[in-house]
Amino acid sequence: MCILVVILLAMPVVVSLSLPPTQAAAPDHVSIRTNWLWYGSHAIFFLAKDRGYYKAQSMDVDIKQGNGSSNVARLIANKDSTFGYIAISALMNQAAQGAPIIGVATIDATGTEAVLCRPDSGIQKIQDLNGKEILTTAGAGVNAFWPVVVKNAGLNESSIKLVNVAENALIPSYLKGMAPCVLGGFDNQPAEIEANGGKPPVIFPYSDYGVDQPGYAIATHRDLVTGQPDLVRRFVYATLQGVKAAKADPDAAVKALADWSSLDAAGTKQARQVLDVTLSILYSKNNVQKRLGLNVQKDWASALSLLKTYRGLETNMTADQFYTNRFVPASLP
Repeated sequence: MCILVVILLAMPVVVSLSLPPTQAAAPDHVSIRTNWLWYGSHAIFFLAKDRGYYKAQSMDVDIKQGNGSSNVARLIANKDSTFGYIAISALMNQAAQGAPIIGVATIDATGTEAVLCRPDSGIQKIQDLNGKEILTTAGAGVNAFWPVVVKNAGLNESSIKLVNVAENALIPSYLKGMAPCVLGGFDNQPAEIEANGGKPPVIFPYSDYGVDQPGYAIATHRDLVTGQPDLVRRFVYATLQGVKAAKADPDAAVKALADWSSLDAAGTKQARQVLDVTLSILYSKNNVQKRLGLNVQKDWASALSLLKTYRGLETNMTADQFYTNRFVPASLP
C-alpha cells in the first residue's frame, strides 16, 4: 500500500491547458501592374489599398507602373506580375498568340477612342468632319477603327486628311491650331488639353458609331485561375470594392493616388478628370444587369470581330475563351 502511494505521488501531474490560438496566415503578396505610368484611372487601386479592402482579404498588394498594355500582358504571361490592368484589345492579341492570360473583371466597359475637336472650329456634328484635317500619330491604336466610324457615320473619307505627327507633339500641335481635330482618347486627352490651356473639346466617341468594345480589364495568368482561384476571387472582390468606393467618393480616390505619386494641384485636378471618365463607363449598354466588373459576352464578341476585321487578328478562339466571370461577385456591400 505504501509502495502504491509513493508511485502515485511520483507520477507527474497532468494539467489541462488550452492551446494558444493559431496565428493568422501571412497575407498573400501580390502585384497589380497598371497599363501605364500612374494616372487618374488607377486611383481605384490606391483607394482599395488605403481603405484596407485588400488587407481585409488577407492580401498585401504592390501597385506597379507599366509601360503599355502589350508589355504588361507579357509580364503577366511571364509571371512577373500577378495581375494587370490592361486594354482588352492587347489582352486578346497576346492571348491569341498563345500568351496564357485571361480577363477576370472588366473595369472600363466601353472604349474611349474618339475624335476630339476644338470648340472654336465650328464642328458641332460628326458630318462637319468632311473636308477637314485630323491629327494623329503613325501606328496609333485609335487609327485602326477610324474606318468603322467613317462608314457608320456616312463620312466622305476621301475628303478627310489624317495628318501624322510625333506622339509628344500631338496635343501641342492641336493646341497651336495645326488642325481642328485629333484622334485620341476621351479618358485622358481632354484633361491634357485643358491642363495646357485649351478649352474642353467637342467629343465624338467611336462607341457612338459602331465601335463596341470593352476598354480595360483586370487580367491574370491562367495558372493562377486554376491553381489559386480563391486568391483571384479575393483580389477581384477587393478591387471592385475600390471601384465602388471611388464612384461614391472620387476625391478620396484621387487623394489616395496623389499620396502615393506626389501629384501637385494641377496633376490632382487632371487625375480627377481622367478618373471621372473611367467611373462614367463602368457599365456598357449590354450590361443590363448593371453588375460591376462583369465581362459581357456581346461586348467581347464585338471586340474580337473588330480586331479580326480591322487589325488582322487571326485566331480560332471564341470570345468567351478570353475571359471568365467566375470571380465577379453577384453584388457588393
